Amino acid sequence: MLISKHPIFKITNLNSPKPSPLSFLLSLIKQCPSTKTLQQIHTQMIIHSIHKPNHLLSQSITLKDFNYSSLIFSHITPHPNDYAFNIMLRATTTTWNNYPLTLHLYHQMKNFNLTPNNFTFPFVFLACANLGDIREARSAHSSVIKLRLDTDLHTAHSLITMYFRCGEFGFARKVFDEITHKDLVSWNSMISGYAKMGFAREAVEVFGRLRVESGFEPDEMSLVSVLGACGELGDLELGRWVEGFVVECGMKVNSYIGSALISMYAKCGDLVSARRIFDGMPSRDVITWNAVISGYAQNGMADEAISLFHCMEESDVRPNKVTLTAVLSACAGIGALDLGKHIDDYATQRGFQHDIFVATALVDMYAKCGSLESAQRVFNDMPRKNDASWNAMIAALASHGKAKEALTLFRRMSDEGDGARPNDITFVALLSACVHAGLVDEGHRLFDMMSTLFGLVPKVEHYSCMVDLLARAGHLYEAWDLIEKMPEKPDKITLGALHGACRRKKNVDIAERVMQMLLELDPSNSGNYIISSKIYANSNMWDESARMRALMKEKGVTKTPGCSWIEIDKQLREFRAGDGICLDSIDICNIIDLLYEELRKEGYVPKIVE
Repeated sequence: MLISKHPIFKITNLNSPKPSPLSFLLSLIKQCPSTKTLQQIHTQMIIHSIHKPNHLLSQSITLKDFNYSSLIFSHITPHPNDYAFNIMLRATTTTWNNYPLTLHLYHQMKNFNLTPNNFTFPFVFLACANLGDIREARSAHSSVIKLRLDTDLHTAHSLITMYFRCGEFGFARKVFDEITHKDLVSWNSMISGYAKMGFAREAVEVFGRLRVESGFEPDEMSLVSVLGACGELGDLELGRWVEGFVVECGMKVNSYIGSALISMYAKCGDLVSARRIFDGMPSRDVITWNAVISGYAQNGMADEAISLFHCMEESDVRPNKVTLTAVLSACAGIGALDLGKHIDDYATQRGFQHDIFVATALVDMYAKCGSLESAQRVFNDMPRKNDASWNAMIAALASHGKAKEALTLFRRMSDEGDGARPNDITFVALLSACVHAGLVDEGHRLFDMMSTLFGLVPKVEHYSCMVDLLARAGHLYEAWDLIEKMPEKPDKITLGALHGACRRKKNVDIAERVMQMLLELDPSNSGNYIISSKIYANSNMWDESARMRALMKEKGVTKTPGCSWIEIDKQLREFRAGDGICLDSIDICNIIDLLYEELRKEGYVPKIVE
């Protein structure tokens, strides 16, 4: 298309008097809808000997054309200026996320004897934060001090954010403390930095100082950050205060405030309040839906999470990667394989199948729904894997009784993990594999390896696995010795594993010691009383057996009925032990009959336990 025939020229040509070529072309640059049009204007500028490359560079960046922007910039660099470098630094950092190129341009700028300024350093520090390059960051910080830019608030705030993301919390706090005249953004940078890096208590402490010392009222960013910290701490009181503050100030409960409140209440276990916030919002976007779906999934209410997902689809809100990850977690919790497959197909259609979080959730879902081959397929197809990806696959193999394969994959992770390093969760999965396979010696070796080779301190979960491993192998006294050596008190899961083993091995001595601790830790668990009663009964200690039943009745503890789910046509049906026959249970009975038939074909003989 000829330049004179483009629509933007027709509009401009109506103006009179006729502008000069310079003002005419510069005004057109800002209206360019495409690179092709911009190139036509560029041609006219060359014809009229108009040298204004900065205007061209700025618009080419707006159009997100990396190649054309680089070409224009290359023609500037023989005679560079700080403006051109700064807009390129902004573009490589925020538009194209090419952080190594940002640092390269920064050094190139200095090589041209151009002085970086307060527009330069925020992008340099953002690049350092994303690369985790603390050495480069400290060097740039030194330049900031030499140039006396440390009093510039924008530069100081970018320094705080960078140090937090690089894990240098002390330096972030030092920069903050040295700001003479702090504004609200200064305080928010600290609260957000602590909250995002998992230092929730410190985030709440700075928020308290903001309210008392600063003279500023918290804004949306302050409140969203501190709500995240409240959720991590389970601080329901402060979370409710924040909601009250929002109402009192007449602040709009928008997507960010609303989703932060929902997430906070969900993490604190108050799903009634979470749902109240959600239901009271006049409009709900994908962020809000994700918050409520994730909240139900994280609290073990998978069926409600899935139901909300279907409501989200009916509301014409398109799920994103966060949604899929949350729903896959819910599917894994109750074995909803059909819905999980549907989400796998949807992820493939949307190009999410290689997202590291979605793919890891798919591995976990398929494994927990019994489809190990599908889990392996997703894992093998992942172009990039992180710690969680490897751990999910190792846990999948472990839970399916593939202990040797899990150990082999662990060795692959150690040798070729591409930056992934075994962590606490890895060893929980490996020790679980040893439990399922009865590999006592291998379990001991891995337990020792945690501290000697990887510098990890065993936690309750690792001790629980070792106790379970030893108990199943019949080493009950060794398991009890391990409990007594634990750096902290054992949890009810650890004790429950040993308690169950005592029943199988008819060991009253260890069972009584374990039961004493369980009565303190988990007095409302009916299973503990029933197992103890049966341990005594198996040893013909009828009076003690009756005493446990009486104690259970005295404390008002009732036996929790067993619960199962069956998925029919992507709808989950729940039924409990002792439920009467209902009108729609004919489908459930038919499926159970089919399952029994399949089990018989595989040679399964039911073990009847009294």
